[in-house]
Amino acid sequence: MPSPFPGMDPYLEQATFWSSFHSRLIVALADALAPQLRPRYYVEVETRTYTDTPDGGEVLVGIPDAVVLSRQAMLSPVAQSSGTLAVQPMPQVVTLPIPTEVKERYLEIREVGSNAVITVIEVLSPKNKRPGKGGTVYQEKRQTILGSASHLVEIDLLRGDSPLPMEGQVNLAHYRILVSRAETRPQAELYAVTVREALPCFPLPLQAVDGSVLVDLSAIVKGVYDRASYDLRIDYSQSPPPPPFSEEDRGWMQTLLNSSP
Repeated sequence: MPSPFPGMDPYLEQATFWSSFHSRLIVALADALAPQLRPRYYVEVETRTYTDTPDGGEVLVGIPDAVVLSRQAMLSPVAQSSGTLAVQPMPQVVTLPIPTEVKERYLEIREVGSNAVITVIEVLSPKNKRPGKGGTVYQEKRQTILGSASHLVEIDLLRGDSPLPMEGQVNLAHYRILVSRAETRPQAELYAVTVREALPCFPLPLQAVDGSVLVDLSAIVKGVYDRASYDLRIDYSQSPPPPPFSEEDRGWMQTLLNSSP
């Protein structure tokens, strides 16, 4: 069964599904583009690796406050050499933010022969949009590309957190595709849609002599949804993941889901 939504399915944004959906979408984009790029170009799946701590902030570890904590719950008697009894705090169990290795996939369109990177395609992850190591690493890479002769395509299918920096009048939208052509910077093309709309077809820029190829993002996302059997795994009776939709959008979604088979 296809997704009941005309474009991006917001239920895929929840942590249970996002990681696998992100990985599947990267591969699906590469497979869809490869035939259109031959014989002058090829697409490569690359991986960015860094260490980061889990989302949610640091855990502070301190000495138990005997005034605040219950002495009966936290203290136990210990014999001293004088024969009298003293009390000693029992240790608390805490969780430390252990650094973990993060791997993020992205695509590079390269020229056959020279292997020059013509276009970089990024599908944003939550860490790319949030303060922290992931956001810093991505912002640095983004600035490097924007200062180079390579094109950048940035696909943001996450409503959460603020959009990455851009200037200009941006219409209210839930999902965004940014196409930054090297020859027209700092101007770029922004395709912005809401949950009520199909995801757009957008041009993937190549070298000037070759123009661009069209990417049907909506069809690619629908294919990923079908092959991963998300229709069997998503519970549409539950509320979609945060951030919350407007009252009008919630009403529209409820009508849509009620009318779906």
